[in-house]
Amino acid sequence: MEGVLVTGTAQAVLDGECARCLEVLRDETVVDFQELFFYEERDAGALDGDDDAGRLEGDLLDLEPVLRDTVVLTLPFQPLCRDDCPGLCAECGARLADEPDHQHDEALDPRWAALHGLADQTDRAHSRDTGPTEE
Repeated sequence: MEGVLVTGTAQAVLDGECARCLEVLRDETVVDFQELFFYEERDAGALDGDDDAGRLEGDLLDLEPVLRDTVVLTLPFQPLCRDDCPGLCAECGARLADEPDHQHDEALDPRWAALHGLADQTDRAHSRDTGPTEE
């Protein structure tokens, strides 16, 4: 009596990128939806506070907002190509799934080189002073 109840199933193709390694993702989703579309003649006061309510425009109704909202709610917040995706190397951007043994030589920042030498001297002096322990 209030309008038309639309119930259906929609199938959509999803294209995106993995949130960790930026690999292209392609997937399909199937969603069920149900929405009540009110007749135009219905009392405007009855719909107060329900601005998102669908309305029939003559014999036509717009399913786009309903389908968009339903599909968006099924999407993952951070899509992954696989659950254990290692992502990208923070230094060079190499894809770690392609190079599982990927690593870099730890280069010392020249601005800290003097302090690094000082730390080595302190460690050597500390080990000389403490000497071997006897029990």
